[in-house]
Amino acid sequence: MKRIALLVSVFLIITSTVFAQLVDPVKWSYKSRHVSGDTTEIIFDAKIDMNWHLYSQYFEEGGPVRTTFYFEESDKFEVIGKPSESPEPEEVMDEIFNIKVKYFSNTATFVQKIRVLSEEDFTIKGSIEYQVCQDDKCVYFNPDFAINVKGVKSVNKTDSKTAEDPLSPQVEIEEQGKVEKIDEQSKSLEPTGSMWGIFFLAFVLGLAGVLTPCVFPMIPMTVSFFMQGQSSKFNSIVKALIFGISIVVLYTSVGLIVSLTSAGADFTTTLSTHWIPNTIFFTLFIAFAASFFGMFEIVLPSGLANKADQQVDKGGFLASFFMAFTLVIVSFSCTGPIVGALLVKAAAGNIMEPLIGMFGFGLAFALPFTLFAIFPRMLKGLPKSGGWMNSVKVVLGFIILAFSFKFIANIDQSYHLNILSRDVYLAIWIVLFVLLGFYLLGKLKFSHDSEVPFVTVPRLVMAIVTFTFALYLFPGMFGAELKAVSSLLPPKSAQQFDVTNNKVPVGMSISDNSDSKTLCETPKYADILHLPHGLQGYFDYEQGMECARKLNKPVLLDFKGHACANCKEMENKVWSDPEVLKRLQNDYIIIALYVDDRTKLPEDEWVTSEYDGKVKKTIGKKYADFQITKYNMNSQPYYVLVDTNGENLTEPKGFDLNVNRFVEFLDTGLEEFEKRNE
Repeated sequence: MKRIALLVSVFLIITSTVFAQLVDPVKWSYKSRHVSGDTTEIIFDAKIDMNWHLYSQYFEEGGPVRTTFYFEESDKFEVIGKPSESPEPEEVMDEIFNIKVKYFSNTATFVQKIRVLSEEDFTIKGSIEYQVCQDDKCVYFNPDFAINVKGVKSVNKTDSKTAEDPLSPQVEIEEQGKVEKIDEQSKSLEPTGSMWGIFFLAFVLGLAGVLTPCVFPMIPMTVSFFMQGQSSKFNSIVKALIFGISIVVLYTSVGLIVSLTSAGADFTTTLSTHWIPNTIFFTLFIAFAASFFGMFEIVLPSGLANKADQQVDKGGFLASFFMAFTLVIVSFSCTGPIVGALLVKAAAGNIMEPLIGMFGFGLAFALPFTLFAIFPRMLKGLPKSGGWMNSVKVVLGFIILAFSFKFIANIDQSYHLNILSRDVYLAIWIVLFVLLGFYLLGKLKFSHDSEVPFVTVPRLVMAIVTFTFALYLFPGMFGAELKAVSSLLPPKSAQQFDVTNNKVPVGMSISDNSDSKTLCETPKYADILHLPHGLQGYFDYEQGMECARKLNKPVLLDFKGHACANCKEMENKVWSDPEVLKRLQNDYIIIALYVDDRTKLPEDEWVTSEYDGKVKKTIGKKYADFQITKYNMNSQPYYVLVDTNGENLTEPKGFDLNVNRFVEFLDTGLEEFEKRNE
């Protein structure tokens, strides 16, 4: 029962840290106070937000995370006993864990006595591990602290030590009348219940990641790849398994690489927006499409192929790994928000959690692809397959060709090249899907196609769907939103011809108050960065906050990216709602902070990160670091409502397509802002 209860606790903790904001409801203050002789007290005062409670240090194990204080080993002091706490905590029966727990509300004070062993002043460093909860959520924190302590003259050093481990404190746990000392550092490396919780949640998120718009279109290419050149059923299955295992290994390696190399939590953003990987993937997709159309076959050199056959088709195994590598890298632009919290931990040096999390994510992510990779071999073994299999390849070729332009769009948006406008992008898609419709009807043939004496019902249905999709895309060339596919398209700001520009959606009512429509000054970067739906705002944090103070209005910080599919989907399906638009237009100063923009900043605007110590020289690097440093979050979209001092008005919000919840989010922030200004 305790194991299940612990798993529930961990699930609550991990859910809150992955999806929720990391705004700490507990405000800590630290100080030291000399008592007498060589004894000093280290005092931790906690101010707890309303409706939250902080758990005590002392209650039965197997429930929520208890508050624990860790002190770095030093020859300048010794810890005396355990920390005391006041006032007396409340004791209640926790129905989830089925044990009695103790917690504090409003305030709490913890006092740890130490024996000073130094005549010179010094600093005590350490960390606090604790969990705070309210009715519907629990959040885990582990902040560091540093406290100055005055030295004591003529100190008497003793041989007694409260901690034998030179790196971490000992925690005494009473069990069956006996006291055990447990090394918390080594204990944290064991596969505890928390690790299983991380694995389980990451596994579920991995399955969800397959359904994202950047990943799902990769399934056809995977199926087609494993349909080609398979000499035996066994060989096909082995290749598919290597493909799946490679995905797991690659995802697991990401957390380790980021942690060990300090690549930074924006590592995946760099991969998904840099021109080099996007150009490579565009070229690769074009090559695959040409191969599926019958222009050439993607095969190994004959000498290498013969040698590979003698070594159980070793070349095919390498090709399987390469396919897995391509899939993992391409997926980052959509799966980044899901695994972002794990990568933040990895970049901070907490290796075990991201490794296990990324392993669980990769395992679930690889599972459907591996099954699809095995399935074509089974199809190939069916009798009388005929020419339908080649038709499948051609259809996949059209889909891959259409999807390939997403990589050019990523480059175009990130570097502001203005090469591929939204209407041209849509024109290419419309032509491709019209040609696909004619192909399905037998009006367009490739060199290796079989004759189509008549149109079968499945081909007719697919042709109808394809032509319908092409007709659906057509209004987009004139500015229509196209919400169903908005995450795959360039933003409307990249539209050259827009008959809907500056039109207010039906049902929307905007106040005549001129202040609600006027910005303080021309926004910086307005020539290259834009907001959707004709909204006005800023793209520089300092400039936007200065305007908010002048107009005395609350601020919506919109952390977004050019290559962020979920950001586009939120803007097209939620921000386009008249009620949301009205509030954004009238009630808030919007500051859109692009985390992947590669525009170089003037040297006087460069910032040195408090997080990794690196100099941030571009708009994207600056605001990706700002999001990580201030909010301990690197997933997008991420919406934060703040007052004119930059203090949060309510809990930040991530990806959520529920319009009513977003309206409530905006209304709650505005109400809190008005209360603070009364």
